Amino acid sequence: MTIDGLLAEAVAGLTATSDSPRLDAELLLAETLGRNRTWLRTWPEVTVEAPLATHFREQVARRAAGEPVAYLLGRTGFHAIDLAVTPATLIPRPETEELVERALELGGAAGADRARVLDIGTGSGAIALALAAARPNWTVTATDNSSAALAVAAANAAELGLERVELHAGDLFAGLTGPWELIVSNPPYIAADDPHLGAGDVGFEPRGALAAGPDGLDCLRRLAAEGPAHLVPGGWLLVEHGWDQGAAVPDLFTEAGLAEVATHRDLAGQERFTEGRRP
Repeated sequence: MTIDGLLAEAVAGLTATSDSPRLDAELLLAETLGRNRTWLRTWPEVTVEAPLATHFREQVARRAAGEPVAYLLGRTGFHAIDLAVTPATLIPRPETEELVERALELGGAAGADRARVLDIGTGSGAIALALAAARPNWTVTATDNSSAALAVAAANAAELGLERVELHAGDLFAGLTGPWELIVSNPPYIAADDPHLGAGDVGFEPRGALAAGPDGLDCLRRLAAEGPAHLVPGGWLLVEHGWDQGAAVPDLFTEAGLAEVATHRDLAGQERFTEGRRP
């Protein structure tokens, strides 16, 4: 079958389950053929060899069953870097790129050109590696309690030439010394009984990186309570949280003694990030 025919077939099969069936189909076929999407559009009449067509159809079937494209490809773009991702890690999302942008601003304000930064719950290494790539003079440490996730982060660091990022296995601040000018985290923040945990891409992602107690605030409470002691005076704590936690998280930060507490909206207009400064 030709490229055009395979894509049409795939789009028809994905329309019921994907919000972007054409994009998904093109990404999967480009990966199968070792080409890019522009090449697919330039040569739609090219015939695809049977083994490759079979592999592509298998990938489409997995996508139709709900499996995320990023896991099928094994990679995703994030900020200015490309990352390997596996079912051991979350798939980095666009709103977390906004968290990185704010972290770059705060890290520079707190530590000038040589900030010391800690990324809690790094997963694939997305935040830590994006910061290290953007700020070569920063000292970046990343921690996670999942050895499988840290293995992915280590592979990403090596591929990007960012081995200077220190990876640490442990729960939140356990075993860390510090202090840091900036602590940043995209922690678990979904309520354990939230029905969205079983829907769409989220249903395939590691639950431990998503759910945090009955109200989704368990990890955020600990970050707020323990974080200030690991900051230099004037250092910042910055976290991502749920769209409906824009009132609760600032209260946690204020109760922990942080100053200049502020919540920012993401590009969709949702309250998504909260920051606070150690006096």
